[in-house]
Amino acid sequence: MYVVTGATGQLGRLVVEGLLAKVPASEVAVAVRSAEKAADLAARGVAVRVVDYDEPETLAGAFAAGDRVLLISGSEVGRRIPQHRAVVDAAKAAGVALLAYTSILGAATFRLADEHKATEELILASGLPYAFLRNGWYTENYLGDAAGTVARGVVLGSAGDGRIATAPRGDYADAAVAVLTGEGAGHENAVYELSGDAAWSLSELAAELAQASGKPVAHRDVAPAEHLAALVGAGLPEGFAEVLVDVDAGIARGELAGTPGDLARLIGRPTVPLAESVRTALSS
Repeated sequence: MYVVTGATGQLGRLVVEGLLAKVPASEVAVAVRSAEKAADLAARGVAVRVVDYDEPETLAGAFAAGDRVLLISGSEVGRRIPQHRAVVDAAKAAGVALLAYTSILGAATFRLADEHKATEELILASGLPYAFLRNGWYTENYLGDAAGTVARGVVLGSAGDGRIATAPRGDYADAAVAVLTGEGAGHENAVYELSGDAAWSLSELAAELAQASGKPVAHRDVAPAEHLAALVGAGLPEGFAEVLVDVDAGIARGELAGTPGDLARLIGRPTVPLAESVRTALSS
């Protein structure tokens, strides 16, 4: 069986759809907190296993010997190490054939990377066959409110001229599917540094938004303290805003700019370029 955790999230759903395009639904299972949110998948023949990372006993029946599992990192920053440990322990007890994990680019030193690196260490210590999918940034991180950004006319950040090699979630999902289904393809105990084919700056993002919309959009680089105040003022919790400002510092250091080409090689095509993602975001 192919088992996807966190399968009702944005990335998880794309991975499940990718699997269903390649294998019968009877070979796919999802480990999720809410059966209701996965009801549409159950109706298509996908096995739904209800688990809670905070209650390790619920993971006892989530996996079976020979399963190929994708652990999609949890969303609760600050709580992910014990949550991920519970999944790793359950996978080891079951004897899964592969545990793939959506990690973060190895160059990252900002705080958000800490839990990912700790999870990789847990997986290595388990002795399980693994694949580390070290995902770079999703293009959608910058285009979730593309129309609003255009309306405001400003791309705000504190990353300076730092460059970001993003790709859309769909590209990262396709890579996960390729690794899960690629038995005998050398994915066991592999580490993939996944990023878009081309890196861009926030100034270039502003230019692409202006080009696609026909309206003026400028990049405004500010000091970290001003960036933090702007994010909090926009309604983000202060703790999460601090994480984003810290990431921008990492971007300024070049930590999300690498373009090793692993993502394109795994999916067998070029990654979706920024300009195309901008056009898609503004037309939706």
